[in-house]
Amino acid sequence: MPGYVGDKDAVLKRLKRVEGQVRGLQRMVEEERYCIDVVTQVAAVRSALEEVALKLLDDHARHCVAAGEAGVEELVEAVGRFVRTR
Repeated sequence: MPGYVGDKDAVLKRLKRVEGQVRGLQRMVEEERYCIDVVTQVAAVRSALEEVALKLLDDHARHCVAAGEAGVEELVEAVGRFVRTR
């Protein structure tokens, strides 16, 4: 069972908020809004997604790794993938 199961509703709520932000970005481009305003919103979406990823990594570390379901190596690799995307 994934570590985030206890927080599934909160994770889904955050992802739905991100989805709304992305739709807002699409509208901004369709409306030909000012470039810097669009870039600012892109940064907000990226930050929101990073928050979701950090929450998932935290849950994984506390539940899965601590319970022996996954090794520290797997967690380190996941963090490495996350950091490289920044």
